[in-house]
Amino acid sequence: MNDIPDGEGVQARPGPAAPDTATRLTTGALARRLGVSPTTLRSWDRRYGIGPAVRTDGRHRRWTPRDVAVLESMCRLTSTGVPPAEAARAAKESAAMGPGGVSVPPGVPEPATRARSRAAGALPLGDVRQECRGLARAAVRLDAPAVEEQLAAAVETHGLAVAWQEVMVPTLHAVGRKWASSGDRYIEVEHLLSWHMSTALRRCTSPPARQGDALGAGPVLLACVPGEQHTLALEALNAGLGELGLPTRMFGAAVPVEALTAAVDRLGPAAVVLWAQSRSTASLPLARHVAGAQWGVKGARRRPVVMLGGSGWIGRSGQGMLRPTSFRDALDTLAGLYAAGSPTAPA
Repeated sequence: MNDIPDGEGVQARPGPAAPDTATRLTTGALARRLGVSPTTLRSWDRRYGIGPAVRTDGRHRRWTPRDVAVLESMCRLTSTGVPPAEAARAAKESAAMGPGGVSVPPGVPEPATRARSRAAGALPLGDVRQECRGLARAAVRLDAPAVEEQLAAAVETHGLAVAWQEVMVPTLHAVGRKWASSGDRYIEVEHLLSWHMSTALRRCTSPPARQGDALGAGPVLLACVPGEQHTLALEALNAGLGELGLPTRMFGAAVPVEALTAAVDRLGPAAVVLWAQSRSTASLPLARHVAGAQWGVKGARRRPVVMLGGSGWIGRSGQGMLRPTSFRDALDTLAGLYAAGSPTAPA
């Protein structure tokens, strides 16, 4: 609150100092150390009693090493999705018992379980996995190491498909909703979260299979349509197909028409996934052009199966093209093309 100053820049009064005066932190300094705002520290003090043991005569907060340890414990717990009230209670109880670490309080799910929570958070998450709340809190704090650690844990615990659909996507959507309702705020949160999601997806992406290996068929070509910059969903699909051992070629954002056509002609892909997140970039003439590409000898010419992905295609009539209803549906459909032994459509 504005009526409780931080004490930044206030000169200490002359006189004998307490033994740990030099180690006591102002609220501003502690906020920078923990990666939270001074307002958050004041709010935790007011709501949960997580406050400094020492205040100066002017009511300026001074945080001792013990206070800092309690707050560090609380931050660790909230970053894994534990609601703030529970985290504060556990941190204080642990401090009262002395050294030995903080344990999650009874009844609070471990971060890697399937438990879901409706506890209030910094972002409008709704009914989601507990990991989403921890990931969202870490992202809002711009705590890159915690974001990276939690994404890796989600993939390792649940597998790529579940981690993408039930942890990454809901959290990213919540950040987007917060951004849309807050003017220009939270853009940096979305950028940081997107970057680390992309990193996590690429780390679990298998090396590209060679065309003709094993299945003896052309690869799945993945590309964003011209003007489309959002690649995360394609990166997830590329990683998922790699897990299944299917050959892919990932071309990423905003592939020009000429480049896309040239790639299709050179590769003879089994399928082409065209991603359009907005209606302004979704082009049915382009999709039909790709679907009409042909290769092979006369009398046995082939053409690719075209899959349209992204909300930009909603309401567009892509007759004869695949329209998956979910990430899992896209994976299963593309895998089914190879399992059927005829991964390209006859011309």
